Amino acid sequence: MAMKDREIEKLIKAEEVRQKKSINLIASENYVSKDVLTALGSVLTNKYAEGYPGRRYYKGNAIVDEVENLCVERAFKLFKLDPKDWHVNTQALSGSPANLSVYLGLLEKGDKVMGMSLDHGGHLTHGHKVSITGKFWTQVPYGVSKVTEMLDYEEIRAIAKREQPKMIIAGYTAYPRVVDWKKMREIADEVNAYLMVDMSHVAGLVAGLAYPAPFPYADIVTTTTHKTLRGPRGALIFTRKDSRELDKKIDKAVFPGLQGGPHMNQTAAIAVALKEALSADFKKYAKQTIKNAQVLAKELMALGWRVVSNGTDSHLILVDVASQGLDGKDASDKLENAGIIVNKNGIPFDTRPPVNPSGIRLGTAGETTRGKEEKDMVLLAKKIDKALRA
Repeated sequence: MAMKDREIEKLIKAEEVRQKKSINLIASENYVSKDVLTALGSVLTNKYAEGYPGRRYYKGNAIVDEVENLCVERAFKLFKLDPKDWHVNTQALSGSPANLSVYLGLLEKGDKVMGMSLDHGGHLTHGHKVSITGKFWTQVPYGVSKVTEMLDYEEIRAIAKREQPKMIIAGYTAYPRVVDWKKMREIADEVNAYLMVDMSHVAGLVAGLAYPAPFPYADIVTTTTHKTLRGPRGALIFTRKDSRELDKKIDKAVFPGLQGGPHMNQTAAIAVALKEALSADFKKYAKQTIKNAQVLAKELMALGWRVVSNGTDSHLILVDVASQGLDGKDASDKLENAGIIVNKNGIPFDTRPPVNPSGIRLGTAGETTRGKEEKDMVLLAKKIDKALRA
């Protein structure tokens, strides 16, 4: 059906064309199903549902209570969690507010938070100075080994013992390797810190049983729902239930601490995505996403490109383009001109500024959704190489 607002309709159609014509290697993007889009554009948009199921501040919420409860139920089922042991909040509007809710609920202003530094692969909300998480709390940064470009757990342990953080954050935005959640738990226990895992990038891989789950080890697990999980833009906060009542503290931080009414159309769309991720096809998708990334990384290295940590265990690849005389901005521009969409990205121990770093970040989640397989990655590596050397 045509829109009355022809200007916006035209722009939406133009973006649809752009997406169809582009090869999308943005590691944090994916393509949702028609069912997810239908839920997002539904009449649930009209309902104000401030509060939680059974405890709303407005009337007329019986149906949206069912929507939110179904979303919660599916989250538990997908990640194989017992609701007696875990709680999940589905209301955070995106990943950054979800992470901020954890800080607000569990920490005092100025408490030390130990998160990976931005230039090594951490996220802004893991305590970086330009984020509110770095302005209200004190980040104790850690990074990767200069030799392996992988996590050095003994070094992380030494930093934790020296700094005594209140919370340690694992899970990253530009780290391609598997994280040893158990070792991070052991380090957190040694300094009596909360262990928060931000699995935003790998949530779909965890759901598809292609990447280790953090739940046996974490106190809190946050995730966005729009990356490898292939849902709408949104977030989930999983909290371990015990005598510390972390679940209640974080719920209060989300509402009324940071937000008013949740977006119930978004909650419904998340529920749709969670059901889709329960399918056998999704498990195949998760495994194929990693296979594709590993082949793409291998082929790029064979063509002479330096891949950070010499490969990947996930959907994500970091390429050091500075080793070939390029910078991240030029490289991403060249690729966009060739119809390949990536983002410029810092690499560990980068000497260039964040606005024009030494690397680019690639991800295979979106193109795997579109049906790409290993043979396509071989051809794609050649296309990337040709565009970058042009």
